[in-house]
Amino acid sequence: MKNQFKTNVKCAACVATITPEMEKIAAGSWQVDLTSPDRILTVESEKNADEIIQALENSGYKGELLS
Repeated sequence: MKNQFKTNVKCAACVATITPEMEKIAAGSWQVDLTSPDRILTVESEKNADEIIQALENSGYKGELLS
């Protein structure tokens, strides 16, 4: 399942900060578009959106599911 989230991840250092949590839930199949004004996080995972948002929050960031 592929989900996209608007995030407050702003830079490569932020991406490095969320990497451990994202690796736990997405096994490497995720990316943040830092060129997008909404900093879109795309995650391909069997986890639901709430679990992905929780992983972001565990890293100190916020995410909002895009429809």
